[in-house]
Amino acid sequence: MRQQLYHQSIRLFAARGYEATTLREIATKAGVSPGLLYRYFPSKRAVLLALYEELSAEYALRAAAMPAGAWRERFLFALRTSLAVLAPHRPAIAALVPVLVGDPGEGVFAASTAFSRRRVQSTFEEAVAGSSDAPPGPDARALGRILYLAHLAILLWWALDRSPGQRATDGLMALGAGLLPAVAMALRLGRVRRLVRTGDELLREGLFGEPASARVARP
Repeated sequence: MRQQLYHQSIRLFAARGYEATTLREIATKAGVSPGLLYRYFPSKRAVLLALYEELSAEYALRAAAMPAGAWRERFLFALRTSLAVLAPHRPAIAALVPVLVGDPGEGVFAASTAFSRRRVQSTFEEAVAGSSDAPPGPDARALGRILYLAHLAILLWWALDRSPGQRATDGLMALGAGLLPAVAMALRLGRVRRLVRTGDELLREGLFGEPASARVARP
């Protein structure tokens, strides 16, 4: 019953949008009483958290097959795997973009969704840190976190892409893949790695609200 209600909720989000959909409407469409729905999902936020959990868990499972090699190849694997996991849910994700991006309480960067975000983010960190050409020391995970945010930007483009078969997304990914060797070369310079660390600090403070003390304490 929980799965039935969950999938009915996601279908309505895709068709009507998150804000326009009510729990009572979900219960009606599913043919159950509002009380039964509230037992499983007391709020629309609970449905959204279930969606984050389902997608991040499936992503972590698939990403475990990441091959060995250079960080840029591992990053592309992580990115393509993310798109493959999300592809069946694209209508719902497109409808949820205002919430995912703009809602400080329920979006991708909200504290309530941190468990799912970190599950995916750690894959991008490991894509760099576990590569055959990882930058030294903390620079590897800093680069991985920046690549995770780049992946989110590509996902937003993909969700909003109106070109036939998301052709524009394919073009953007090809463009990015073509730039990665130059990025890898630039990372040999200490000045560039310092810029990566600075960018990582700013992004973590600005998007995740991590104070400096918390960043130092984390491994």
